[in-house]
Amino acid sequence: MDMPDWVASVDPCDADCPSRDLLDLIGDRWSLLIMLVIGQGFHRNGEIRRRVGGISQKMLTQTLRALEANGLVARHDFATVPPHVEYRLTPLGVSLGHAVGPMFQWIEASYPAVLRARAAYAARQAQAA
Repeated sequence: MDMPDWVASVDPCDADCPSRDLLDLIGDRWSLLIMLVIGQGFHRNGEIRRRVGGISQKMLTQTLRALEANGLVARHDFATVPPHVEYRLTPLGVSLGHAVGPMFQWIEASYPAVLRARAAYAARQAQAA
């Protein structure tokens, strides 16, 4: 099986690998979904929360702060009453979007095969029981 070149140069399995903290950030449950929504033009907190099904306000706030702290999302506070805050992807966030775009294409293309694999696994488990 051919492996990509980066496999030999990066070892995120090593707890001391510098890539580990970024992998943890973008590999969490919410970060990529939030970035996808912001990249689609939804910029206000309430809009993001409505688009990302199942996220709590607490998790949205924590994740937006982490994305901002890591330079992937910029927060703009209009300093108005009532509060008006908008989020946008930074150039770094846009570049991450370009990097994970092929992953989403793979997911879309491979989903039928994954469903078949799940069904085959379930059938094997049912036979074994």
